[in-house]
Amino acid sequence: MKLNLTKSIFLFSLSAFIGILSCSHQPGHLFEFSSATEKRNDSIASLYNPTVAKQKAVKLDTFFQKLHSKTGFNGVVLVSQYGKIIYKKAFGFANYFTKNPLTTQTHFQLASVSKQFTAVAIMQLKEKNQLNYDDPIYKHIPGFPYDSSLTIRSLLTHRSGLPNYAYCLDKFYDKKSPLTNKMVVDMMIRLKPRIDYRPNAKFSYNNTNYLLLAHIVERLSGEDFRGYLKKHIFEPAGMHNTFVYDPMHPEMLKTAATGYSPRRGQPAVVGFDHLDGVVGDKGIYSTVDDMHHWDMALNDESMVKLSTLEEAFSPQHRTPNVLPKNYGFGWRLTQLDNGEWLTYHTGWWHGFKNYYLHNAKDNSAIIILGNMANHSLGKVNIVQSILYPEKTALFMKGESLPMEFTGGI
Repeated sequence: MKLNLTKSIFLFSLSAFIGILSCSHQPGHLFEFSSATEKRNDSIASLYNPTVAKQKAVKLDTFFQKLHSKTGFNGVVLVSQYGKIIYKKAFGFANYFTKNPLTTQTHFQLASVSKQFTAVAIMQLKEKNQLNYDDPIYKHIPGFPYDSSLTIRSLLTHRSGLPNYAYCLDKFYDKKSPLTNKMVVDMMIRLKPRIDYRPNAKFSYNNTNYLLLAHIVERLSGEDFRGYLKKHIFEPAGMHNTFVYDPMHPEMLKTAATGYSPRRGQPAVVGFDHLDGVVGDKGIYSTVDDMHHWDMALNDESMVKLSTLEEAFSPQHRTPNVLPKNYGFGWRLTQLDNGEWLTYHTGWWHGFKNYYLHNAKDNSAIIILGNMANHSLGKVNIVQSILYPEKTALFMKGESLPMEFTGGI
């Protein structure tokens, strides 16, 4: 009887212990373990100083107010550091003619900032062993009429030599109807447009590359590209207000800003055309808050591993030397004089002009979404200098310091 009682107590204790372990993933629970990435992000977050953040926010506001009033900046800004938002504000109109103001919830066409989402989709498939970067394109697009020197890596890094689909096939398009990725791919297979240069010989930025990558995502996942991004990227990242535009559903744009270009001193609407049905190279609409969610998702490995992103953030153009103006997988790269690399992308399409800087070293970001295609973003180096005052000499090389820097930070 005593033996049975002891056995019962032991089994009950073991069961209770296993129960504790099975629940240990819950926040604040006993036996909770943090991953290396969580520890890294917690360590970075501890560097946040609210007093310094407030000082930077004041200078950022002074700068953007001046940019809005003097150069016609029209857009929404979000700046974060150490994983925390330090500045967020909207300037100007979503629609100049109705005077509907921009808000931090307004949707903007990301233009080429969309390319990094396509690149991450490819990285996800790579992590699932569904492709390799050095696979020839024809392995994943049957009938693709070019040899094995054209690879997925060639597309990711803009080294394919393929011509721009917007021009090389222009006379074959029915411009009264939206194009689709499949239509362009089918035309390339049928017509085999001439290569511009020997594949992998040099860098040449080209939207055809990312159209093809989006088509590969569709073929390997069995999902259409819009649905894939929603399921595997937008929803996991908490980007609930982000979508890929479909010209067959213009109602999607009811909360979006209108794109403008200055013309004779007045804002002129930039209309849509047949190219707006093609995705992968452009087409994503998002908000500054959702872009901040994206930035955080890149830092916490909810998209892909940090080791996978490390390659994407590395300069891929290395012959004969590593160039200071470079490209990774879906991100532009610029090397500062101290050897550090800036990881960012710009976007310009139908009047929308954007800038997104992602700094994985300290979980910081500069997100500027604009719907007036002027030259306002030419002063983004001042924003960089406000965020990183210790590197002002690197960002402002050859330029005088503006008033925002008076008094220091």
